[in-house]
Amino acid sequence: MKDERQSQRKRLMEGFERLAFGKVTDAIRLLFCDELNIRTLNKLDLFPISEIKRPKGGGIEIKFFDRLKALQCLEEIYNQEQSDQSGFYRALEQGVNTFKEDDL
Repeated sequence: MKDERQSQRKRLMEGFERLAFGKVTDAIRLLFCDELNIRTLNKLDLFPISEIKRPKGGGIEIKFFDRLKALQCLEEIYNQEQSDQSGFYRALEQGVNTFKEDDL
């Protein structure tokens, strides 16, 4: 269960890192692409894109995920990890102290 939780946390962090620090060059390439086919589309990294629209007037509208929100989520996960670790070490220290007292 703990390994599964760590694996999920790692996947979340990787996703938020891609959103927060990832490149948008492929999205820009999509904007200026004259011919769009499946082969070209499959090669593009469109992970940071939250929405793509084609307005009636022509062109293309691209919305990205919020990088600041992704950073905030990363910070929350990091702080939670630190809290979990410090809680573990506190419990370990209390156990050692209890063991020492019982030994006397």
